[in-house]
Amino acid sequence: MNVAGVKIGVIGQGYVGLPLAVAFAEYFPTVGFDINQTRIAQLQANEDNTLEVSVEALIKAQIKGLTFSADVKDMADCNCYVVTVPTPVDNNNSPDLSPLKAATESLCQVLNKGDVVVYESTVYPGATENICGQLISELTGYELNKDFFLGYSPERINPGDKVHTLTNIIKVVSGSDQATAQFLQSLYDRIITAGTHLAPTIQVAEAAKAIENTQRDVNIAFMNELLMMFHKMNIDVLDVIDTAATKWNFLKFTPGLVGGHCIGIDPYYLIHQSQQSGHFPELIATARRINEDMPNYVTSRILKLMAMNKKHVVESKVLVLGLTFKENCPDLRNTRVADIVHELQQLHAHVDVHDAWADADDAVTHLNIELTPKPNTGEYDLVVLAVAHEQYINDQVRKYLKNDGLLVDLKGALPRSLVDERL
Repeated sequence: MNVAGVKIGVIGQGYVGLPLAVAFAEYFPTVGFDINQTRIAQLQANEDNTLEVSVEALIKAQIKGLTFSADVKDMADCNCYVVTVPTPVDNNNSPDLSPLKAATESLCQVLNKGDVVVYESTVYPGATENICGQLISELTGYELNKDFFLGYSPERINPGDKVHTLTNIIKVVSGSDQATAQFLQSLYDRIITAGTHLAPTIQVAEAAKAIENTQRDVNIAFMNELLMMFHKMNIDVLDVIDTAATKWNFLKFTPGLVGGHCIGIDPYYLIHQSQQSGHFPELIATARRINEDMPNYVTSRILKLMAMNKKHVVESKVLVLGLTFKENCPDLRNTRVADIVHELQQLHAHVDVHDAWADADDAVTHLNIELTPKPNTGEYDLVVLAVAHEQYINDQVRKYLKNDGLLVDLKGALPRSLVDERL
């Protein structure tokens, strides 16, 4: 195999798939496929509501020959498929592979003998070959490593990060046989300036992806436990962390809500497969439990602050600033701020939510939260800075409060003198 004559179909045009399609289009004929026709129409009009790719880059890529389509038949001439669909968990926090299976079923409609299928979605070790590969064989009658070939190259996209982008992050690559692995390494080497790392097997690459974010989850859970512990001692945990961080080998994580498409999801895939193999990962599961319970902890701190200041939550007016899972990014996936909003609403508070980055329609559709276009000054009993968007850091957020109103900073982003409580 060699990269000459490669035509690529990228399945899924979200935070991962779109930057990938744009990068590949610089060197190879590329089709960006997505089942969301509205999303395809926006991309064809050079609009990206994820804000990951600029208008200029979209225009350039389409001039180069990148095409977007919601019709799977438009990938019929492709011979290398890259699957970048989400891999969420269900209501029981078990892996939900239905988007991955649906994408696999779609590409099987156009898959030809000799084609390569690469998965970038987070999965548990063994899923690429045992779930996706088996499904391809069942639907096409093709035999793995004879009629078609598999690869796994886990995505490392960090939404909103304009420094650590697709091309300057080392890319892990693996294949179902040595020839496929080397072919895919050559393919990705064309677009990844930081270079590639060839994993010895697909399962190693799958496991590496799972532990990258699980490690962060465990570290943040440690900080969250320190937060709870030091709060009981009346010690500011952020001061403790800053002081400890003066040692060269201290890893500086900060406490807070854990959301997004990776850190709050990937550990469940690892837990699932570990249990299937007969081992219950206690530390990982405990870290997940601590981080899952953080919205309840935050809400209880807010309620205690109000009570200590003789403010009743019932009929109170609350403004929550920020809804996305991280700052300066429109990504609402798995945001835990929504949990706090809904809990305050259940306690009969009047909650307004403002977000300078989030899409208002997405907030309603996915979170059942209506965004407030412009909060009124001097109107709220409580303001919660939930996400440290640059607009809020540069704003005088106390202006939204009544004279005796309270300001809670969940991010430690505001000067301490301005806030009444911070995590």
